[in-house]
Amino acid sequence: MTGSLFIASTVAFMIAATVLSMTFDWPDILREPADVVLPEFAAGGASLVWTWFAVAWTYAVLAVPILLLPTALARRGDAALRVATFLGAASVLLALIGFLRWVFVVPALADSYLNGDEGTRSAVAAAWTAQHQYGGALLGEHLGQLLAIGWSATVSVIILRSHVMPAWAGWLGLVASALYFVNQGDILATAVPGFPVWDLGGLLGSSLWGVWLIVLGVLLLLRVKGSRAR
Repeated sequence: MTGSLFIASTVAFMIAATVLSMTFDWPDILREPADVVLPEFAAGGASLVWTWFAVAWTYAVLAVPILLLPTALARRGDAALRVATFLGAASVLLALIGFLRWVFVVPALADSYLNGDEGTRSAVAAAWTAQHQYGGALLGEHLGQLLAIGWSATVSVIILRSHVMPAWAGWLGLVASALYFVNQGDILATAVPGFPVWDLGGLLGSSLWGVWLIVLGVLLLLRVKGSRAR
């Protein structure tokens, strides 16, 4: 079950995120100002809101295999893995908050921006920036990603030290975690102008991290198959 959920949740999220990227220029549009984002969001209509809903909850499913992993690896007594598991689950919750604001907060802001006068638009733009930096950049991206990276790096080290999976899976997880961490530059640049940014860091890091999750799921399924064969 743990292996299947790692694979299913990651693939489902990748599909939903690809649709979002094609219809809303995500994630590049996240760094655009309110006068670009809100009209574009409003133009997407209900289908865009449902796309964000799908992105949020397909990612949320990832919390289940993260919580089940210590049992699947027969390492429930591993203190490091136990702490990392709570960090990983917390990272999913923070990301979920970041995603779901596009469903419950942004639609009202977009409507007020389009239908308001100049004063209203200025106020809405300020409200947009506040919720975007807090719910998105701080909670969803900065804290959410850091905790996810901490979880994957810890799991990777445990794989290397305990040999519960092939060593290459551990190294792949560490490389993916390191590349994913580089994306923090793009996030910090929203608060610290001029902070160094590697534009490909986010794409490469998140993509390889997703591939590692699928690999983790496949290896868990093979582990079960091997134990049954014995």
